[in-house]
Amino acid sequence: MSLELKHVFASLPQMERGVAKVIGGDPKGNNFLYTNGKCVIIRNIENPAIADIYTEHAHAVTVAKYAPSGYYIASGDASGKVRIWDTTQKEHILKYEYTPISGKIKDIAWTEDSKRIAVVGDGREKFGAVFLWDSGSSVGEVSGHAKLINSVDIRQKRPYRLATASDDTCGSFFEGPPFKFKFTLRDHSQFVNCVRFSPDGSRFVTAGADGQIFVYDGTNGELVCSLGGEKAHKGGVYAVSWSPDSSQLISASGDKTVKLWDVGAGTAVTTFNLGTDVTDQQLGCLWQKDHLLTISLSGYINYLDKNNPGRPIRTIKGHSKSIQCLTVHKKDGRPYIYSGKTGENDCFSGKGHSNQVSKMVTDEANELVTCSMDDTLRYTNINKTEYSASDVVKMDFQPKSVSVAAGGLSLAVCIGQIVLLKDKKKVFTLDNLDYEPEVGAIHPGGTTAVVGGADGKIHLYSIQGNTLKDQGKTIEAKGAITDMAYSNDGAYLAAVDDKKVATTFTVADGYSVKDEFYGHHARPVTLAWSPDNEHFATSGMDMMVFIWTIGDPDNRIKLADTHRLHHVSGLAWVNEHTLVTTSHDASIKQWTVKY
Repeated sequence: MSLELKHVFASLPQMERGVAKVIGGDPKGNNFLYTNGKCVIIRNIENPAIADIYTEHAHAVTVAKYAPSGYYIASGDASGKVRIWDTTQKEHILKYEYTPISGKIKDIAWTEDSKRIAVVGDGREKFGAVFLWDSGSSVGEVSGHAKLINSVDIRQKRPYRLATASDDTCGSFFEGPPFKFKFTLRDHSQFVNCVRFSPDGSRFVTAGADGQIFVYDGTNGELVCSLGGEKAHKGGVYAVSWSPDSSQLISASGDKTVKLWDVGAGTAVTTFNLGTDVTDQQLGCLWQKDHLLTISLSGYINYLDKNNPGRPIRTIKGHSKSIQCLTVHKKDGRPYIYSGKTGENDCFSGKGHSNQVSKMVTDEANELVTCSMDDTLRYTNINKTEYSASDVVKMDFQPKSVSVAAGGLSLAVCIGQIVLLKDKKKVFTLDNLDYEPEVGAIHPGGTTAVVGGADGKIHLYSIQGNTLKDQGKTIEAKGAITDMAYSNDGAYLAAVDDKKVATTFTVADGYSVKDEFYGHHARPVTLAWSPDNEHFATSGMDMMVFIWTIGDPDNRIKLADTHRLHHVSGLAWVNEHTLVTTSHDASIKQWTVKY
């Protein structure tokens, strides 16, 4: 029995309003990289579904850049640490680690020989440093600024030049190595967000919150011109990226546009309008070979089409915040994965839940049924993929779990309350319970509902018409129930509890215990049945995922460190050989299971 990672659906970049996002590109032009939380995400530019995630930072990673050789990546985090690691091995072996400044790192630049690194940000004693990559010894100093430095770049030709951009409304120009401060660039009137040298080294530009972009001589730092005359953009400019031939560049702005500039003429050739919503503000960009990429405040990654500025060629959507739950649904014979996160919706249009989605399932009417901390249940037609304002059921208390069965039945377990729904309407409510309900499940036959309690018992109810009748029967578990589900054929009920035990019960035999499964070191939080009804998966706070075999508790597959930084918060099966996991790292992974 074995498990093998098949796909990673990586998270989007984590965005902050008014803060530029640096996207790195690899020198061969195949990959691009960005950060989210403690992760560095490397994605294939042609096929973004191919992704790799580096998770070795102890603090939130803020920027990552490839060395010009392509063999290493330097990534910097909020604590001021820089890690230089290998890109060629799957393990990403750490080469060196330094702490050049004592606060958040905002940008990193390498010299073209991959030997020197400049790092800038928000330090306490200093705002930047330049050092040798293999020894950490200094090769000059980054001085001349009174506030944090947002951006740094190094000319990729000798003689080397270094330029910085800062919140003190100035840029600085350095000669070297060793790098020495030459003079201050005082052309901007507000924060300077980005500085970038052209690939041929002849020019560099600075972009600022004042909507202006200035072009300077790459060798002596003299001002050449400003792009677009008075102003380049109506809003602040957060990022610029040069074309490989150094004749053009793209700029990303808070005015929700990206502009393509002919630098020689100083004019915009094309303007891309990326929307009207606040989340359409453009905070990062990258020109990689023929690809023009930008990042919206929503975290969406847009591939721009030079020949059709009206709409992007493609937009990569996904999650940028922690994922709480997921489910799989077959549509036209193809499986689709649906995942729920904090707040905003991903691929459904319309107004979605306003708070964290805590559980989701799909019903026989092709609807995604979700419950959320916003105290609602929602029924969303999967074929229409948009939220409907009418199919929202308001609950008296916050729902923790939802399950569905044939005949339009849903069971919602809320704090201190159990609600039976039929055809999207509440038909029966149980209050004043003598236990705290945690999770519920309806038998696929639609005749029985079970509710797992914090009292370590599973309570049985029969569904009679539109009512729930307490059968006066409980099933004992080892501890408080954290999750449970019926097998798809209704033959078994599986439950996990806070005493780290998974138990299966035989339904036909009056819910007698069939097997007990031990292996988790910490509380299991979720379980999911395989379509073959012979296996089920559990995941726990111990970062482990187990796949168990009915009738043989010793025959199991164990997967440690599935998502490395966080426990697995959601499990679902695509088919009997494919398991999907998700976590608070905002990524989704697909695994191939062999028995």
